[in-house]
Amino acid sequence: MFLARSSTDGGLVSPDTPDDSGNNTGAARSALPSGSLTIGAGLLVGGVSIYVFFRLGQEALGQDGFKPIVSLWFVMFALVPGFFLPLEQEISRAVAHRRALGDGVRPVIRKVMPVAAGITAALIVAVILLRNRFTNDFFEGSAVVTLALVIALVGYAPFHIARGICSGLGHFRIYSTMIALDGLLRVVACAVFLAAGLDNVGPYALMVAVVPLTIALAAFASGRLRSSVGSPATWTELAPNLGWLLLGTLCAGALINAGPLTVDILGSGSEPELVTRFANAVLLARVPLFLFQAVQAAMLPRLARLAALGDAKEFRDVLRRLFVLVGGVGIVGVIGAFVAGPWVLELVYEGGIDRRTITLLAFASAAYMLAAACAQSVLSMSGHVYVAIGWVTSFATFIATAAWSSDDLFLRVELALISSALVALAVFAVGLRAYFARLASRSRS
Repeated sequence: MFLARSSTDGGLVSPDTPDDSGNNTGAARSALPSGSLTIGAGLLVGGVSIYVFFRLGQEALGQDGFKPIVSLWFVMFALVPGFFLPLEQEISRAVAHRRALGDGVRPVIRKVMPVAAGITAALIVAVILLRNRFTNDFFEGSAVVTLALVIALVGYAPFHIARGICSGLGHFRIYSTMIALDGLLRVVACAVFLAAGLDNVGPYALMVAVVPLTIALAAFASGRLRSSVGSPATWTELAPNLGWLLLGTLCAGALINAGPLTVDILGSGSEPELVTRFANAVLLARVPLFLFQAVQAAMLPRLARLAALGDAKEFRDVLRRLFVLVGGVGIVGVIGAFVAGPWVLELVYEGGIDRRTITLLAFASAAYMLAAACAQSVLSMSGHVYVAIGWVTSFATFIATAAWSSDDLFLRVELALISSALVALAVFAVGLRAYFARLASRSRS
């Protein structure tokens, strides 16, 4: 299943050693961090698979019958990135930092494992305690969808740990394969269910949940995530950063997935297909964000290495090229949504969304993408506290705007997404300037 090679030294790779992407990590000076194209290929497959899965699911269950899966999807990805992406990012950052200093990475990974288990257990308890609210308010009374949420939380913990190891060690082909399979396996299973005539939400929900666990188990069983022995990892190396990172990414993950869930909450009593249609538009507007994720996954370890080495000049050059790239992709996404968005939605998902909605959602995604790039840059310089404060402020802005901005259901959610993303971008831009000044001062001393 996993075709990438493992490094012969168990993962202790020098900064000039070619990684699994086939690039030389020390010499590469392109606008894209090493591994971006490799990860991008997996994200392209995974991203397209999401659209296909949503189309097949709506074909099998109808837009109203598919609504519990839509809610499961956005609840799942509001919780999963918030609690498990910090583990992935901190593993990636710490592993890349140790590699730059020539130290082994296994102690860092072992230090994070109990934290992941504890977070998973706490989330499961929370879902069990709130099972009636989840079942009745989001999942249209289907208890099996709530069960699927629990299974998904169990599966995504090892899934993100494996991705963090891959990113930090430069095993980008394995990382890419995991992302691609996370989408492809769902499409294949959904197609089989559709061909078999299954029109009950249960099998689809359970299938969505078990895929990440299956992939994670296969990744660890492959033996290609072995790491090298190093100096003991202390909590001062991880815990202070991880706590703030959890807070920040919880708000960031909730923010990016809040749109359809907010429509569901504020539009209580509306037709279920209303949420499904809005979710279809959100997915289409996120096409540039899928592409950015390829850069994001490879960017953090590269910037962390440059920060660890105090290379302010290269750090600045990488950021400049990245922001030009991310800004350009965002502009293209907004123009594309305005010109062709309604037509694509009509072609793929039978429409139901106007030009204003899809364009504003694309603009919100572009602003969020730039904010996330700034946040990652500050994070690479250990600005975890600042990143947490920025995302908390942004999420508070979303809540306030959604509550009081408009009487139009879709417009108030669109304005909330835009205002919160712009607030995050402004906060992180100020932080990036301050943290880079510190790095530059350290570099000159």
